[in-house]
Amino acid sequence: MTNAAETYILPGGGASITALPKISLHDHLDGGLRPQTIIDLAAEIGLELPTTDATELAAWFTSQSESGSLVEYLKTFDVTIAVMQTRSGLFRVAREFVLDLAADGVIYGEVRWAPEQHLTGGLTLDEVVEAVQEGLEQGVTDALESGRSIRVGQLVSAMRHADRGLEIAELAVRQRENGVVGFDIAGAEAGFPASKLADAFDYLAQNFLPVTVHAGEADSLDSIKSALFDGRALRIGHGVRIAEDITTTSEDDEGMYVSLGRVAEWIKDRQIALELSPSSNLQTNAWGTELSDHPFDLLYQLGFRVTVNVDNRLMSNTSLSKELFLLAEEFGYGLDDLAQFQLNAAAASFLSLDDRDDLIDAILTGFEKA
Repeated sequence: MTNAAETYILPGGGASITALPKISLHDHLDGGLRPQTIIDLAAEIGLELPTTDATELAAWFTSQSESGSLVEYLKTFDVTIAVMQTRSGLFRVAREFVLDLAADGVIYGEVRWAPEQHLTGGLTLDEVVEAVQEGLEQGVTDALESGRSIRVGQLVSAMRHADRGLEIAELAVRQRENGVVGFDIAGAEAGFPASKLADAFDYLAQNFLPVTVHAGEADSLDSIKSALFDGRALRIGHGVRIAEDITTTSEDDEGMYVSLGRVAEWIKDRQIALELSPSSNLQTNAWGTELSDHPFDLLYQLGFRVTVNVDNRLMSNTSLSKELFLLAEEFGYGLDDLAQFQLNAAAASFLSLDDRDDLIDAILTGFEKA
């Protein structure tokens, strides 16, 4: 099950991480369903599940996702996507998604998903976007009634292997006044660089819609390069393999000395945000098998604009508070560090400058109270 209702305390600090204001930039709609919702919606359409016990189903998703392979990890989405093919199903999932974010202290979240994967029930691309937006808005309203304020925006994703990039880019631009704040490409990364969707990225640039691209998760540095220069990405989804472009030159008692390659230097100097998702990265074998292996702290210490994300809350049995807790526990981070991660995310969000400033003010106020 999701951990949105769990409370995480800063190791050694006493402050509630859960209560702190947070920004979520990389969070998949079809990866954040409540297990009981899957069971309910599956019953409506006659979909057979591994189990109809919510706790057992949650454990099944986690175990399936710990294969160490992105391809195997993505197969779990066959189940979640299957129950998200109707207007009512999409509405419910989107509404609960927002409520779970709000319960975890998230004040702004960008919700990414691929509309083209939700058409088997007869809905059109525009209709599925509208259904999700209605659910998101209802979630915002319901959260506010319970005393939690949150804003959300949709990131419309095109599946990089499906050859519908331009069509989905046009959809994103068409729906920008109905909650869409940006565009993404997702799915199997190896063999499908951003350059294969060049017409989509050209169209988005011509229409000034912000772009983030999954890159450097299951493929090499070349994938990140293509995201930057073919995709014109303002953020990199995961991007963990940028560490391949960082070379240790020497070490002594005072620390480690490194040199940056051209791609790493470009991302750092231009403060292109990295949407790092530590638990997910370990599950998919994007980098290492233990959190201590993950280059998050290296990138942070070197001055990269790192952000903390969940990727898929259900598959990783996680929440944004849990990810922050795990990082703080492993690398000894304090409140100032956690605040910086949120400020990084706020600055990289696909909102207007004034709205980003409002988020920054809310973060600073919330952390000062802590």
